[in-house]
Amino acid sequence: MGRTLFSSLMLALTWLAWSGHFDARMLGFGGASVLVVLAITHRMERLSGMDHDPHVGPGILLYVPWLLWQIVKANVGMARILLAPRLLLSPQLLRVPTSQRSDTGRALYANSITLTPGTISLDLNNSSILVHALTLETAQALQDGEMDRRARRCEGRN
Repeated sequence: MGRTLFSSLMLALTWLAWSGHFDARMLGFGGASVLVVLAITHRMERLSGMDHDPHVGPGILLYVPWLLWQIVKANVGMARILLAPRLLLSPQLLRVPTSQRSDTGRALYANSITLTPGTISLDLNNSSILVHALTLETAQALQDGEMDRRARRCEGRN
């Protein structure tokens, strides 16, 4: 029940922030939208046969701003490479170990890699992610493991 209330609140706040409408009719549409999304989500979870994955928690609130900053830095780095007279690309495939204990944590990490310009997750399994990196620097940053550690903290582990 607590999860449903939290989801309802987050959906409603997101709808309000994105719509900017506060008249009664639009608020009614927003409330109806929230209820439809909750009903569909509930049905999907029931039909999937999978238990809820409770491992990603409040740590995500610190992770998202950090990830956004990494995305900005990677965009600047990629722009610098593309504007350089001589491209400094050194594409490579590498396997990056994952330390997340849940499917949600591993998916968060793999998606974070893909969201960061210059890298893309190609394959995900329980212990590693196959990544294509455009430069040696982006590959080394992943091998450093900072993103892995921060994604692991979202699960409540250090």
